[in-house]
Amino acid sequence: MTATPTAPDRPFHRDGFATLTEALDFAANGPTGINLYGLRGELIEAIPYGDLRARARALAARFLAAGLQPGDRTGLVADTDVDFVVAFFACQYARIIPAPLPLPAPLGGRDAYVEQIGRMLASASAAAVFGSETLMPWLRDAAAIAGTRLVMTVAGLPEAAPVDLPAPQPDDPSYVQFSSGSTRNPTGVLCTHRALMANALASTREGLQVTPADRAISWLPLYHDMGLVGFLLMPLSAQMSIDLMPTGAFVRRPLLWLDLLSKNGATISYSPSFGYELCAKRGDGTREGLDLSRWRIAGCGGDMVRPGPLNAFAERYRSAGFRHTAFVASYGMAEATLGLSMAPLETGLVFDTVDVDRMETDGVVQTGEGSRSRAFVRCGRIFSGHDLEVRGDDGQALAERQVGRVFVRGPSLMREYFGDPQATAAVLSPDGWLDTGDLGYLVDGQIVPTGRAKDLILLNGRNVWPQDLEWTAESEVERLRSGDVAAFSIDDTDGEQLVVLVQARSSDPEVRQALCTDVAAVLRARHGVEPRVELIGHNTLPQTSSGKLSRSKARTLFLSGAFRQEEPA
Repeated sequence: MTATPTAPDRPFHRDGFATLTEALDFAANGPTGINLYGLRGELIEAIPYGDLRARARALAARFLAAGLQPGDRTGLVADTDVDFVVAFFACQYARIIPAPLPLPAPLGGRDAYVEQIGRMLASASAAAVFGSETLMPWLRDAAAIAGTRLVMTVAGLPEAAPVDLPAPQPDDPSYVQFSSGSTRNPTGVLCTHRALMANALASTREGLQVTPADRAISWLPLYHDMGLVGFLLMPLSAQMSIDLMPTGAFVRRPLLWLDLLSKNGATISYSPSFGYELCAKRGDGTREGLDLSRWRIAGCGGDMVRPGPLNAFAERYRSAGFRHTAFVASYGMAEATLGLSMAPLETGLVFDTVDVDRMETDGVVQTGEGSRSRAFVRCGRIFSGHDLEVRGDDGQALAERQVGRVFVRGPSLMREYFGDPQATAAVLSPDGWLDTGDLGYLVDGQIVPTGRAKDLILLNGRNVWPQDLEWTAESEVERLRSGDVAAFSIDDTDGEQLVVLVQARSSDPEVRQALCTDVAAVLRARHGVEPRVELIGHNTLPQTSSGKLSRSKARTLFLSGAFRQEEPA
């Protein structure tokens, strides 16, 4: 078996399509396709787009034969395998609305997963849910919670003769995307074909500037918008070959990502900062046969961009041909399909180093150096046809270099949170402006995100960014690693109390006490805060589906007392 080729001389059309099925119909005329890899980096299946189209249309008939109707929502457990990929496109041809669902967390339990999936299925009013045979008992329990009537594997669908499949229309729903971290009250973003194709066109033509020589590779989960849209749907819309490896393979052996990228000559790949950091720690450019010289877009998205880990990656893999100018910072969200802006290509990461004291007290951005400074990355101008404003508390647009709440509008935006008009109205105005929930500022027309509004900590009249505290502790306390710290505030009798959760690997009382003392001391010295430092078990901080720290869930778990059991005996 061989992977589908890059095929730079293939039929190439990048001027946009009306629907996702129209994009696949066109891609089916060429030799490119999707390649699925296993946990050891072995090629499991290569599916040319022509084959994918034929298999998806045949499966669409089987969906309909099972009693599903156009407009029904169906949950698809989004494993990185052939069943999910074919089923997702089968739903498009059958005009069924798929809702990709997460896999069980590596250390999570059955009950938590069943409850999470049950809530998602209920939120989508799903008529069916499909997953692997091993997950069937769990999915049946989740379906019982949601009232979902059909629970089965894709292979278990009845055989069916070919049927007439009327094409979806641009304003028809394409899929429901649950935002990362959806647990207690999941909200599903309803994305239409029109919005998806508008975002694909802006991202591939204006942002990535795709050419026929491009090839994509990803380890990102397909139940997250960056994995699903960024590395399945958008590359297909540009007829690119795609190499997909399971997220679990990357977690176990992160250098497989670089090996496959090198072997297949991929030119476009994205990762949150922690992915680059893992690779910088596990290897370097001396790896035998490693050639990263063709990697022209090393995207950064899904979390706040940290200069340290990315600079370390660029330095360690420079001898393998990696160029620091390949880094591209992006800004976006599931409510806008995916991307809203990308930094200019071939410029690398451009950071603003700002005076944190001034920004915390009055929201004004000034250049600053020293211990109370912070680097934020520029993420480019908003895509053509879209608008972006940074607004103050009075709802008025702010001038450049003033921090406020980010609002956007344009053709890529969601129609609604499915089945939740109240949540939709809370973020989407009648005139089409979306309140992103993000804070940021503009400089030279480029958006600079600074964090999530809901995570901002108010202490003694200062707006403190929790990631500043986390990164300071992780970089300056010797026993800590990236991802070991979560900072948030809670209500206390004396006002807001800063809580800092720290993952501890030692059970030695003296080591643990020293860790608490060191974290408190460095945050006191660097940020002028008085934290309540609480030690928790290793690998217990919750993450979203994209691998980001979920501060809101960490706060909820802390307040419920869930971390108390992590204390040593």
